[in-house]
Amino acid sequence: MMNLNKQIVFGSVGLLGMMGLMLSGCGTHIESQESVAAMPDPEPQNSAENVDLADAETGEIVLAGGCFWCTEAVFEELKGVKSVDSGYSGGTEDSAAYTMVSAGLTDHAESIRIRYNPEQIKLDQILEVFFLVAHDPTQKNRQGADVGRHYRSAVFYANEAQKQVVQNFIDQLQAKNIFDAPIVTTLEPLEGFYDAEDYHQNYAKLQSSNPYIQCVAMPKLAKVREKYKDWLADEK
Repeated sequence: MMNLNKQIVFGSVGLLGMMGLMLSGCGTHIESQESVAAMPDPEPQNSAENVDLADAETGEIVLAGGCFWCTEAVFEELKGVKSVDSGYSGGTEDSAAYTMVSAGLTDHAESIRIRYNPEQIKLDQILEVFFLVAHDPTQKNRQGADVGRHYRSAVFYANEAQKQVVQNFIDQLQAKNIFDAPIVTTLEPLEGFYDAEDYHQNYAKLQSSNPYIQCVAMPKLAKVREKYKDWLADEK
């Protein structure tokens, strides 16, 4: 099982597993490379802008899409993102511990909480990166070689308006046949976000030589840097 031992992943999965890891969450089911930025805007009452205006200074959304080390790393690249925290959502506070979550003993998913400046980046941009780069939304309860419900694809919505924005975005992806398989991302009410242990925070940056990071996170970073050059933070 690689849940608890991602650091020694090469020894446990071998060459074929290594190849699978390189593909995990990297859009293996993407049929069209067309950016959804060109899609028609949602109706005004359901627009991402209206949700952002609920807090003119800071927007916030909680996303789950496989290992939080990797999704965290992708969103830290983007202009307007104030912070990205790794944590757990979907379960209870007393079960929000890596030993329990990674063993599949809770209802939690490995998640990230993104806080952002709506003046610099919009919710639909964050969703585009989430669905097209950060993970594969057509995989149910797994991302590549990471298997289990705690690796599910999910958006934990803060309110009904945010839920509607996300649902509209998914509907647009489906209508445009961006993927060659159905999107299985679940929309779940945000009942709590619990910070992961300190050693999980900024993991990809601090452990960039880790084989798992090299194999899974780095291809995603390369993709976001190539596909969304105009959205990157200035230092990138």
